[in-house]
Amino acid sequence: MADGRWVGGIRPYVEAAPLASLALGISSAFPLTMINATLASRLAEAGIEKKSVTAFALVILAYNFKFLWAWIVEGVKIPLLHHLLGQRVSWLLVVAVLVCVAAIGLGLSDPRVSLAQTAMAAIALGIAGATFDIVIDAYRIELLEPRQLGVGAGMGQYGWRIGSALVASLALVIASRAGWSVAYLASCAFALPAVLTALVMGEPKRHHEITAKRPAEGVVRAVIGPFAEFFRRQGAIVILLFILVHKIGDTIANLTFRLLFNDLGFSKDEIAVYDVGVGFWALLIGVFVGGVLYARLGMKHSVLISLILMAVSNLSFAGLAAAGHSNWGMAGAIGFENFASGIGGVTVVAYFSALTDLRFTAAQYALISAAASVVGRIISGTSAGALVERFGYVEFYILTTIIALPGVVLFWWMARSGLVDRSIGSAGVEAQGDAPEGKPLTR
Repeated sequence: MADGRWVGGIRPYVEAAPLASLALGISSAFPLTMINATLASRLAEAGIEKKSVTAFALVILAYNFKFLWAWIVEGVKIPLLHHLLGQRVSWLLVVAVLVCVAAIGLGLSDPRVSLAQTAMAAIALGIAGATFDIVIDAYRIELLEPRQLGVGAGMGQYGWRIGSALVASLALVIASRAGWSVAYLASCAFALPAVLTALVMGEPKRHHEITAKRPAEGVVRAVIGPFAEFFRRQGAIVILLFILVHKIGDTIANLTFRLLFNDLGFSKDEIAVYDVGVGFWALLIGVFVGGVLYARLGMKHSVLISLILMAVSNLSFAGLAAAGHSNWGMAGAIGFENFASGIGGVTVVAYFSALTDLRFTAAQYALISAAASVVGRIISGTSAGALVERFGYVEFYILTTIIALPGVVLFWWMARSGLVDRSIGSAGVEAQGDAPEGKPLTR
């Protein structure tokens, strides 16, 4: 009986759509990692001054503003390929090629000769990578059945972590032996998992194309439709408020962890072992647990549990700050935080995926994911350091826990009032039509 339950718990992870999510996650990590992890090493190696190196981090802002052009992926049909492969598959293949071209262009640029040229190449890769994310997110959501959204989100998280680690390490290994141009060219192989997945799985059956008599009318619907459809829903403002505030406390706290470790006197080796090592495995375990919770408890209960855990996890750093230099304390705090984040990365992403309407999956998910991070990043970037200096670490982490509570209480109220059920888009219901129909899988 126990073996049967164990097999039943594993089975959802080896279904075709969740395995496709794993492959999509690997490819999704490739462009952002080439900007985040390897570009700084390359610029430093070229002798570029530190302020210019850190300024390149602004390139990833493309991922925050991708909603501005997500409507193009939704409303523009690629000639010839659209009729042969469908809207999602044709866009995925074309953008995969563009990402590879941009990566090769960045590899061929020489920052010692022209830093401006390297900057333009990095911006091109950032925009192409953000567009790749738009298409991959939409394809993943539409490929998964509503019951698979949690497991699919978890597999996507696994894929992203695996892809990021492989891209970063292999790029450095290849660059040290054959140069950066070859490393960037070789990295394009990481676009293949998504391309092969799209060719094997084909156009998602749940994808609903925007219907219009004229192409121009379709474009207008792609621009206006995602907003109009979302704000027609009952309680749309409350849902948007939750999206904006649900992760503020966690985001503010995360920015200060390395500052805390430094002030407590942890060595680089200790940080590598406990922060990077323990944190990585705790996150992977949390992702698996999140998928199980979503499948067993349903959306409402699993999301609420993850929000509580993410809020409480900040208190573990208050405990570490009070205890001082303690390897066990650091391992416990990092382990708890990453475990909670892993669960939240599955359940909350699954909820946000279920919020989308299948006619506007790409545009709506781009909007939701951008809104989910923007407030926390603004507050953390402008206030976190000042709050630590004013209150000290212990009080600061207690404060971030308090800041997280409104998001927990708001979702609890949304669940109790039935707003969570009513907010679900057609991506999260059993039977789909051009408008959401059927029973939301929230429980």
